[in-house]
Amino acid sequence: MLGLDNIEKVKPGGLELKDRLVAVNRVTKVTKGGRAFGFSAIVVVGDEAGVIGYGLGKSKEVATAISKAVEDAKKNLVKIPVTKEGTIYHETTARFGGANIFMKPASHGTGVIAGNTVRIVVESAGIKDILTKSKGSSNPHNMVKATFKALLDIRTPEEIARMRGVSLDKVFKH
Repeated sequence: MLGLDNIEKVKPGGLELKDRLVAVNRVTKVTKGGRAFGFSAIVVVGDEAGVIGYGLGKSKEVATAISKAVEDAKKNLVKIPVTKEGTIYHETTARFGGANIFMKPASHGTGVIAGNTVRIVVESAGIKDILTKSKGSSNPHNMVKATFKALLDIRTPEEIARMRGVSLDKVFKH
């Protein structure tokens, strides 16, 4: 999942996770005996407090594909830094495949300004105020992965100060 080497992984035990369906695709396999239909689902789970994950599931039935996707999503939970006000700390961009995403923190009361796929991901993370713009492909799989990539690039002011080896005051002063 997107190279989560240095990212804080989270165990699903004790979390109140809500799952949201992003997309279901019908896929067809043509064999000499005819067409075999199957379904592919992508689901995002989150506790609306900074912990989110996504998963893919495939099956001959929609319900089974969705339940497999939820189980996969619970295996890939990560912690996203969200401010007390319910936005992100700084602007971020990411690209996955043909999907480009731009995210910008918004002032309190703005709401989630985002397309359907990005909205599901940021609301599952507990972000209440954010401005986003997606460019390029609107493929739900790539949009979810690009959004996750952008959210995982966010750093808290404390992390930045620690990486630079300076005090928190110096991070905010030019």
